[in-house]
Amino acid sequence: MTALVAQHLRKTYRTRGRGRPPVVALDDVSLSVAPGEVAGVLGRNGAGKSTAVQLLAGARAPDGGRARVLGLDPRADRRRVRAVLGVQLQGADLHGALTVRELVHLYRSFYARGVDPDRLVERVGLGASRDTRFEKLSGGQQQRVSIALALVGAPRVVILDELTTGLDPEARRSMWALVEDLRADGVTVLLVSHLMEEVERLCDHVTILDAGRVVARGTPAQLVDRAGLRPTVTLRTDDPAAADLLARLPAVGRVDAAGPRLTVTGADPAPGASGTALPRHGDLLHEVGAALAAAGVVATETRLRRPTLDDAFLTLTGSALEAP
Repeated sequence: MTALVAQHLRKTYRTRGRGRPPVVALDDVSLSVAPGEVAGVLGRNGAGKSTAVQLLAGARAPDGGRARVLGLDPRADRRRVRAVLGVQLQGADLHGALTVRELVHLYRSFYARGVDPDRLVERVGLGASRDTRFEKLSGGQQQRVSIALALVGAPRVVILDELTTGLDPEARRSMWALVEDLRADGVTVLLVSHLMEEVERLCDHVTILDAGRVVARGTPAQLVDRAGLRPTVTLRTDDPAAADLLARLPAVGRVDAAGPRLTVTGADPAPGASGTALPRHGDLLHEVGAALAAAGVVATETRLRRPTLDDAFLTLTGSALEAP
């Protein structure tokens, strides 16, 4: 059974003012996530990410299409879905007078089964703030409370919306380790994020939304390939034969010369080739270095640049992904 399914979801919102057309938030959006996978959703502000999350969680009803969580309708089967689905949203509206410990214990009481609330508070890095009222917490600490509340019922599926917004680098990496632990335990995770490093590290596959539509989906490596992006090696050499030498290498697609500086671009992958991780861009650097060494060519200032998911997003959508 697929853990999360969205099939041809469509959602529009009315706008104020006579004669103004409705806003199409989602237009024929489909995605699926298998049990134990971590799937990412990327998109600029207004791309439809939050609406998609709300439809999958049952917070809103779609105008068309359907959503399923472990085969359950998130609205018609709301009680059963709540027992298996944890949701962490941006800007959670929680009772400000309750402490961290009180909030997590309260939410644990909503479930027939779950995890130890006190251990979870420690796990999300709030042990020292357990007795602090929610309204007194920093934005990053409030974010971690929301994560704890999403996990306290031991869900089989988790939706995390901007997991590490407002967190410092140490806390961010702690949350990444938590997601990796969830995957190891067989929990399915849908991760909405603007941090490309986060998505590249955690996600098995990614869906890119733009203006309410799916513009691309695949592994990070497949998205880089679909965007036509290749690794490059730049170097300096005074040997005039270096450019022709490197152009003959199987791993090289093009060599551009600007005086002593050469820019070597990797070749396109073989037809039908696909990857589940980012391409092995070090192969280009190794082949370039080995060929130059074998020919006795001296090169300096050698640098490898690999295309990133950020580059792919820019190419596929036409603009960069901004912070929320």
